[in-house]
Amino acid sequence: MSTNVWSRSQVEDFLYHEADLLDRWQLMAWVGLFTDDGQYLVPSTDAPEGDPSTTLSLIYDDRHRLEERAKRLMSKAAHAEFPHSQTRHVIANVRILATEADGTLQVASNFVVYRSKGEVNDVYPGHCFHALATVDGVLRIRSKRAVLDVQSLRPQGKVSIIL
Repeated sequence: MSTNVWSRSQVEDFLYHEADLLDRWQLMAWVGLFTDDGQYLVPSTDAPEGDPSTTLSLIYDDRHRLEERAKRLMSKAAHAEFPHSQTRHVIANVRILATEADGTLQVASNFVVYRSKGEVNDVYPGHCFHALATVDGVLRIRSKRAVLDVQSLRPQGKVSIIL
């Protein structure tokens, strides 16, 4: 991995691209945004700052599990998402918090994901922390922690989409 200097605008464009892939259900391309050691975490609503190694999480996937999740969501066997929901990921307040010695960017942002399926419309507000690495001159996701800003998953009841 190499070190590059990335502007906030470039980081925003990357996060917008990620959101667009998710909204178009291009989940395998989304998985391709992750480094080989990449992780995706959605902590539980009652312990949003919890350590996933000791606290129950809604989602805690390594790169292999990400690929399996994407394949499953794209199949007819994923009854909660077949046919696919319509989603709209809105990203805001993107901030580069730090640049580590190896060039990894620590990035924070806010999000709202709107999900519509049949007559049901759900809203998932939250904030996100990305660790972005430069691989072969392009940004890649080393980790993504999507924290829901809700007390419980009501009225949604579940998270069957990628935040």
